[in-house]
Amino acid sequence: MIRAVVFDVGECLVDETRIFGEWADWMGVPRHTFSAVFGAVIAAGLDHRRAFELLRPGFDLAAERVRRADAGQAEGFGESDLYPDVRPALTALRAAGLWVGIAGNQPVRAGGDLRALDLPADMIGTSEDWGVSKPDIAFFHAVRQRVPFGPEQTLYVGDRLENDVLPAAAAGFRTALIRRGPWAHIHQDDPRVELETTMRIDTLADLPARIKEFNTTAT
Repeated sequence: MIRAVVFDVGECLVDETRIFGEWADWMGVPRHTFSAVFGAVIAAGLDHRRAFELLRPGFDLAAERVRRADAGQAEGFGESDLYPDVRPALTALRAAGLWVGIAGNQPVRAGGDLRALDLPADMIGTSEDWGVSKPDIAFFHAVRQRVPFGPEQTLYVGDRLENDVLPAAAAGFRTALIRRGPWAHIHQDDPRVELETTMRIDTLADLPARIKEFNTTAT
């Protein structure tokens, strides 16, 4: 049975449209151009950060984050950036008795943003908190250490094949692919998704019922 659910952050809980749009503005690149190059990079199976380098050779993302913060334009997110299904879904999962966690590739500052939102979650962790990033399977070992149930009883929900579904499955977790955001749409027909996912969903609103159905079948 599934007793715990752990969520990725970007494009799972947080709509990153505004965030990447602001990066395009900071770089002086039209938003349409940024989106097109970003999509081409991830469709080619490359790290999405390569898009910044293609648009501005020599671009140092870490250094530019500091420059933006110094300029009063720090990267971050708030309540308005959450997908509208997030709070209702997390609340319903906890009401159903499931343990809820949040863990994604995010800087420490993003962890602070998440905690400030006071989401109905039992754990919030970021890659920078833990010193390891997806798709390194060690990230999921870190998740495993913090969830009070085994990986076979834990569902990891994410939008990416390479970063979420495959390494989580390799670590023994059950997995769900949410079909939103660029990665999920580009990779949704990859045969590995069918092999490695416990379920696919289009909205987090479907998750409580899907887990209940899964658990009923499991028993």
